[in-house]
Amino acid sequence: MRILVTGGAGFVGSSLATLFKRDWPKAEVVALDNLKRRGSELILARLRQAGVTFVHGDVRVAYDLASVGGFDVMLECSAEPSVQAGYDGTPSYLIDSNLIGAVNCLEAARRHKAAMVFLSSSRVYPMKALRDIPLKVSGERLVVPPGARGLGWSDRGIAADFPLTGARSLYGATKLAAELLIEEYRALYGLIAIVNRCGVLTGPWQMGKVDQGVFVLWAARHLFGGSLTYIGYGGVGRQVRDFLHVEDLYDLIKLQLDRPADWNDRPYNVGGGPALSLSLAELTRECRNRAGRDIEIASDPVDRPYDVPYYVTDTGVVTDRSGWAPKWQTAEVLDDIFDWLRRHQDELRPVLAA
Repeated sequence: MRILVTGGAGFVGSSLATLFKRDWPKAEVVALDNLKRRGSELILARLRQAGVTFVHGDVRVAYDLASVGGFDVMLECSAEPSVQAGYDGTPSYLIDSNLIGAVNCLEAARRHKAAMVFLSSSRVYPMKALRDIPLKVSGERLVVPPGARGLGWSDRGIAADFPLTGARSLYGATKLAAELLIEEYRALYGLIAIVNRCGVLTGPWQMGKVDQGVFVLWAARHLFGGSLTYIGYGGVGRQVRDFLHVEDLYDLIKLQLDRPADWNDRPYNVGGGPALSLSLAELTRECRNRAGRDIEIASDPVDRPYDVPYYVTDTGVVTDRSGWAPKWQTAEVLDDIFDWLRRHQDELRPVLAA
């Protein structure tokens, strides 16, 4: 077995690579990455210690993928992950990485008759439609009223049949376009491809920023110092996201790869669900308790065009099909992040502090 992980020095890619190598020690696991994101260089020692082969390469360059050679499974984790990408400048890198890169990955998988796991995003769902979901205030968070439901949404969260008409950000558009290409490759070439639309993924070795990796960023600022801001929706931190520890994602992918053809039919929504969700205000309280101190939380009530007040994943289809459910609970996820930050604070502080 030879497994190629694109974006293999990123948070999700490196986590999956090391976990697969741990559980399948006889497999050759290759991590390909261009090391563009700050902090990815810190991952290299982790990959080496796990026995993962690192290749410096870029999915935008077909030759770099070809130079890796044959493989049996591709975990397509490469992406420019920022939903803000392109809003304050050119979208070229975003489109080249997420769309042209996806085409190059599809071609490589087709040539080698390999199965693909494609990590898509909850950002494929249109922003206005998500904003139109009726919400009410409950303590420090926004909630869907119990029993309320509409097409593709309910108090259980957002399902994969949520309507797709409307703008979704350039990042979301590249992910949806890649999904459409995957559908064509399935039909034309018989490609086996599993598409998981992931919500917020988190855990150790995520180099969190405001636009991607907010749970780690919030924890790091509380521990290392620096300011944070509640942006939009009144500037009080009631917006809500669910989250999933990366090891729970790994458990699902491992299960899916046992019978990949059974998961080749549609996209699947993957996340923590209502039980693993926090508002920013609630996250602040949890981080304050673990760090043992308060930090300044500024308030900016102006809504941003790329943000939504509420996203929680309805994982019912995945759970009904497989029995999979997250094992990591809220306190355990946050404890794991804080423990990692403390153990590696000397190398992480320059990357994650303000």
